Amino acid sequence: MTSPVAPAGPALQLFLCGDVMTGRGIDQILPHPVPPHLYEPYMRSALGYVDIAERATGPIGRPVEFAYIWGDALAELERARPDARIVNLETAVTVAEDAWPDKGIHYRMSPANLGCLSAARIDCCVLANNHVLDWGYRGLAETLRALHDAGLRTAGAGHSAAAAAAPAAIELPGRGRVLVFALAMESSGVPPEWAADAARAGVNFLDDLSGKSVARIAAQIGAAKRAGDIVLLSIHWGGNWGYAIPTAQRSFARALVDAGVDVLHGHSSHHPKGIEVYRDRLILYGCGDFLNDYEGIRGHESFRPELALMYFPVLDPATGRLMQLTLAPMQIRHFRANRAREEDARVLAELLSREGRALGTQVELRPDGRLALRWGEGGSAPA
Repeated sequence: MTSPVAPAGPALQLFLCGDVMTGRGIDQILPHPVPPHLYEPYMRSALGYVDIAERATGPIGRPVEFAYIWGDALAELERARPDARIVNLETAVTVAEDAWPDKGIHYRMSPANLGCLSAARIDCCVLANNHVLDWGYRGLAETLRALHDAGLRTAGAGHSAAAAAAPAAIELPGRGRVLVFALAMESSGVPPEWAADAARAGVNFLDDLSGKSVARIAAQIGAAKRAGDIVLLSIHWGGNWGYAIPTAQRSFARALVDAGVDVLHGHSSHHPKGIEVYRDRLILYGCGDFLNDYEGIRGHESFRPELALMYFPVLDPATGRLMQLTLAPMQIRHFRANRAREEDARVLAELLSREGRALGTQVELRPDGRLALRWGEGGSAPA
């Protein structure tokens, strides 16, 4: 196994995480919640999710400050001081009432609560996911407008196919850019009719994991990338539960690296999945949820879905090569990210090492309570 090494020059550090679900119950504890009504078969009010959480772990004071939901993550961000902060925002940001018909779950947060993202100084919100259109096309239009008005970049959804496919560009003065491309697949619950086209808003929808799709993405990267740019591709794919990584996903991820992607940021699973390093490029197949309102909901306890990770990859800005990956283990409790206990951090390290064995990686628990990735020389061997 190869230990992380220090970059020769100024390194580029990112903050990544999985699904940030600030809608529904979390929106209800923030200062300016939307009306709580829902159209779910088993829950008619978003306040019901607050009640479930409080029954499980005790009262949650309301309203909370915008920074509250990030909890101990804010100290981790201050320690790491990442150059760019990128999350998958899995909610509409709207007061629209156009609930998507025949969809079981509808997530939204009030535009007036966007301070919760500003509190963590998020740079880019990935929107290619299965909740951004929960409240229809008016909801998507308001989501885009509200985020952009708040100074947040977006990727993966837009007013047309071209806009949805266009990368978000995070400028790093004197150091190039981080380009964020984002796509979503039906396997993650995205309805195919959400696909943007020339005349219709929607998400940047990925039909399949074929070579043709790789070629199309490679052309888009080539058209946008300039010398000194780092390319991150964020993809919402696969189901919510289970550690298996389909062979097709692994082949597709590696083909994307061959096509110019420096970091693949995968999400949809409600728990972290195995990590791969291929040709010294980081592949995150499933980052797990980072914030949600699932506290107290039972049924998948064996996956420990309350345990979350902050991913801090350090890249060589000249090449995109992964220099090191530090992970900060967290626990969702009281609708807040809290620093994980040592025994829970150990659970995450063992889980990631178990699942990374076939991918050529392992994770170690450091004395400071954070996790560190180890990987094979030059990346894992070809499958």
